[in-house]
Amino acid sequence: MSSAETTRMDDPAPDGAGRAVPGPNGPEPAGTGPDVARPRTGAPPGLADSARALADGRATSAEMVSAALARIEASQGTLNAFRHLRAEAALAEAADADRRLAAGERLPLLGVPVAVKDDTDVAGMPTHFGCAGDRPAATADSEAVRRLRAAGAVIVGKTNSCELGQWPFTEGAAFGATRNPWHTGHTPGGSSGGSAAAVAAGLVPAALGSDGAGSVRIPAAWTHLVGIKPQRGRISVHPHSDAFQGLTVNGPLARTVADAALLLDAVAGPHPDDPYRPPPIDASAAARRDPGRLRIALAWRPPLTLTGTAPHPDVLRAVAELAQALARLGHHVEEARPRYGLIGLGFVPRATAGIAELAALHPEPALLDARTRSALRTGTRLGGRVVRAARAREVRQHRRIGALFHRGRSGAGFDVLLTPTTALPPPRIGRFDGLSAWRTDVAMTEACPYAWPWNVLGWPGISVPAGFTPDGLPVGAQLLGPSRSEERLVALAAQLESDRRWHEHRPPGFG
Repeated sequence: MSSAETTRMDDPAPDGAGRAVPGPNGPEPAGTGPDVARPRTGAPPGLADSARALADGRATSAEMVSAALARIEASQGTLNAFRHLRAEAALAEAADADRRLAAGERLPLLGVPVAVKDDTDVAGMPTHFGCAGDRPAATADSEAVRRLRAAGAVIVGKTNSCELGQWPFTEGAAFGATRNPWHTGHTPGGSSGGSAAAVAAGLVPAALGSDGAGSVRIPAAWTHLVGIKPQRGRISVHPHSDAFQGLTVNGPLARTVADAALLLDAVAGPHPDDPYRPPPIDASAAARRDPGRLRIALAWRPPLTLTGTAPHPDVLRAVAELAQALARLGHHVEEARPRYGLIGLGFVPRATAGIAELAALHPEPALLDARTRSALRTGTRLGGRVVRAARAREVRQHRRIGALFHRGRSGAGFDVLLTPTTALPPPRIGRFDGLSAWRTDVAMTEACPYAWPWNVLGWPGISVPAGFTPDGLPVGAQLLGPSRSEERLVALAAQLESDRRWHEHRPPGFG
């Protein structure tokens, strides 16, 4: 964009608690090529609409949960979004929700079907986190799941993730390949690819994912969804106290900003043992609020990665058009360059140490992907003093990058940073097969260089749909803010959604 344009701008779980669901095998399913995104009618309702329909008596939880389970079963051979279903337990919980609704009880998500990523403990189900082999069933819910249940949600199953959440694709020997509803020859992203595919295809109205280097935002971008990476500590990661050395947070994936905000509000809050405790927010109220006129920095250049990464022309076009929409809505949009510095020196030790910590707990290490075993060795070498030094750099990184948001002699005074979510459209299934650990790292950095710095900082960001390539593949843009700025980002995303109407477009054949 010119300155003129921008300046104004497996194996079944025990006791019937859940069961493994088979994934697809063989070539890409027929008849699933690219198509033009079109508004769809008669699609399954979103999260807020589902909650209202249940509260108003226009639907029953039994109907909603049964329909969700049927859609999941029908799509599993094509999309392979789920690792485990808990059909029997979910139907029993739906029947109980209907009794409670009939008695006048009201909760934010009472009776609404949702899904969670398979890095999240659900009592009675194994937490495979993309790995092969047998794992014992979790004996207790994670704090996020406990809060989902307290809000009344019915968890229908656990969605696929790549092994230990380390790649931006959702493929693995343990479960096959999870496919993108917009074009099943392509990945939905990762590592929350199963959750993203499930929501984009209309299997469930919303799902929980996790984000340690963009793992909510990347699949949101590549499946035309809203994905929120909240402030570190906003949603508890308990039973972990400091997941992936502070990089990983849980976050919602939904078709609309209001739905993502509703899920965020439902699961937000600390466990008593959590080390991070940001003050509460009301994301749903923010989604109904005018953001005011904001100063928005548009940054095309990613942090230094030594890969020569540049955004794909289709990504450039889509994000530039979104920037123009922000300018038309009255915001000041100006190209800028955040001072990322050598932030990768703070990321690599923390990320690999996090992988090493989880991989070391696997009961059958030989079943892990060779690339995971390589990360285990690297993370072990970089643990201890190296990772402590990397974490100590975070305060300086806050000051240097945060100067973008501070007004004054050395600060630019922007309210929001806008970047592409990814540099490339969604790659094809199998793009990363057979690559060494190093080549996989290079390839995924070329595709996804923009998201991970905000995990190092622990600050919030939202990926929103930016449009489509000529082949009908979705791409996204990030709205990034300083510490504890979720409400501002949510309000801005909701304003954009009202203008761009992205939620009206559904993948052909799904949703």
